[in-house]
Amino acid sequence: MSEIYRIQKRRGLFDFNITLLLIIINVVCFVAFSLLIYFKPNFLDFIALKPANILNNYSFWTFLTSMFMHAGFFHIFANMLSLLFIGGFVERILGKKRYFSFYLISGLFAGIFFVLASLILTSDFNTYAVGASGAIFGLIGLLMVLTPNLPVYIMFIPIPVKMKYAAPAMLISLWLISLFGNVPVGNTAHLGGFLIGLAYGFYLRKKYKNKTKYLSKVFS
Repeated sequence: MSEIYRIQKRRGLFDFNITLLLIIINVVCFVAFSLLIYFKPNFLDFIALKPANILNNYSFWTFLTSMFMHAGFFHIFANMLSLLFIGGFVERILGKKRYFSFYLISGLFAGIFFVLASLILTSDFNTYAVGASGAIFGLIGLLMVLTPNLPVYIMFIPIPVKMKYAAPAMLISLWLISLFGNVPVGNTAHLGGFLIGLAYGFYLRKKYKNKTKYLSKVFS
């Protein structure tokens, strides 16, 4: 019994499927935050990312909490479905620790980019940003560089599309939906995550030339 206990005690975060763990955390946070906001609407400002709160109240923790909050059932369903397929693939490529770190960094950078864009481009400081899509677009940007010819399916297209075309198509499609459908979409956050994914992809491709070349060849 003592030997079994010692083995179990040594199990840590990175012994588990990180993608599944992130999905569970997102779902739990979605339920908890939704209940808190339902009973106390003002609590939204303590969770969601809002440029005005960053500038005036220094609510820097919302860069993190907003990554695990979603605007509704469809929002979290779409994001978690994307994370299940894209995240699971990236986890196998990067390894658990590097994948987990990159996911968080992508989401944080997406939030920072959203706030900077609000300051420089839109001057809209009162729009909220929530969701995992900034981090997910970081994973998409990474795959666009490492596996550009990987065939993937994107919304409403019944045939596979190469990742190098699918990635920008997803960004443009969401932007058009928000523009013509008057749907609130965090386009600047998506772009921020996507850019950090591209940057990390190019870094890995330069540092591990042979490995990334082989990876691109296998998944094409």
